[in-house]
Amino acid sequence: MAVTDIEIAGVEKRYGEHVALARVSLTIPAGQFVALVGASGSGKTTLLKTLNRLITPDAGAIRIGGEDIGAGPPHRLRRKIGYVFQEVGLFPHLTVGENIAVTPRLLDWPPARITARVEALLALVALPVAMASRAPSELSGGQRQRVGVARALAAEPGILLMDEPFGALDPLTRDALGTDVRALHDRLGLTTVMVTHDMAEAVLLADRIVVLRDGAVVADGAPEDLARSVADPGVRDLLDAPRRQALRLAARLGGGQ
Repeated sequence: MAVTDIEIAGVEKRYGEHVALARVSLTIPAGQFVALVGASGSGKTTLLKTLNRLITPDAGAIRIGGEDIGAGPPHRLRRKIGYVFQEVGLFPHLTVGENIAVTPRLLDWPPARITARVEALLALVALPVAMASRAPSELSGGQRQRVGVARALAAEPGILLMDEPFGALDPLTRDALGTDVRALHDRLGLTTVMVTHDMAEAVLLADRIVVLRDGAVVADGAPEDLARSVADPGVRDLLDAPRRQALRLAARLGGGQ
């Protein structure tokens, strides 16, 4: 598995008069876990999708491992990058094992290697190997999302992109899966970029938080550094949200004792 850095240089994207990305520049070192946060419409998902060419920028450049991602066909790039959707997007007519094996089959892996990879990935995401023969409709939401993570990792990518991957899950499942994904990131040495609306999730999982507003980066740093140094009122309010929630919860639960 190749671990690679990501360089985003002056990336712009417009939809008519709307500026989705305003000359965004970031360098993400290999092995880092980055959370993209901000209000709805801030440009988070647009930026994420430029990294695997689901969206083509109007200007700027993106390099992965020093290579311009626009130099070759998009499908070749996407087979090297894992992508986890909020809606999971498993193929309903395929079994769990067949869903995980989609990209390895496109890459013409030998059947024995595919079978071994599917079994290894199910174990990696804490699902029983016997689940490979089941239909996605037979799984819970959390199990389907684990299969989505396994599918994203099937071709041994060095980069994992996640777009609100836990948003549709109940709180307990969301917490458990988030913890497991962070453990997978560390174990596999991935470079991970995650879009989330949940500031507590970003603080707990990410090495680095990038805050976007109106398509521009307004804050960027380790969670503890941002908490100490950010002066922007909007960013400060966002960073303080988990603390405010914790205080309200403590007051509400303590008040019942």
